[in-house]
Amino acid sequence: MRAFWHGYVWMRIDGIGEFAARDARDAAEWARVAAFCARHGQAAFSRDPHFGGHVTGSAFVLSPDGASVLLTHHAKLDRWLQLGGHCDGIADVAFVALKEAYEESGLSRIRLLSDAVFDVDIHEIPARGVEPAHLHYDLRYLMQAEAGEIAASAESHVLAWVPLSDLSRYTQAESVLRMARRLAGQGLSEGKNASVTP
Repeated sequence: MRAFWHGYVWMRIDGIGEFAARDARDAAEWARVAAFCARHGQAAFSRDPHFGGHVTGSAFVLSPDGASVLLTHHAKLDRWLQLGGHCDGIADVAFVALKEAYEESGLSRIRLLSDAVFDVDIHEIPARGVEPAHLHYDLRYLMQAEAGEIAASAESHVLAWVPLSDLSRYTQAESVLRMARRLAGQGLSEGKNASVTP
């Protein structure tokens, strides 16, 4: 399905949702995700090592006032990242991202701000033990915390509410910084209650 909105091209993939490609990078990444899903079908959402990768879901969780984002210092990767994880066969990536956000944050109420994909990033995960190097076709969704105190899970060294204005002090990961720029471009990082209106 394609529709035009504010100069962007909206594209849809079953199980993932719609995404507004804002530039050539977006369009190329989305095309790779679409091709991977078309090639492998339901198996794209599994962890089967024969495919060289799998779809994953991430959550860019804003604080209640919209001024900060919740990051985890990932135990295995030893860097600050957004929350998220594997689909494990569930072909509903927005649901997976929300589930992972709850499991990894300790928050009691999180709101999905839009069913549309906020960002897409394809990156390599290095080999670890018997698991070979593989790609994560990562779909990110914009969310906002509404209630609860954060508590780190076993997958994290620590969680932190990082002011969007200080994000580069915590991470130089382009995929994380890009989401903050995208948020600012939508006028959602003004310290106000965030909302997305497609």
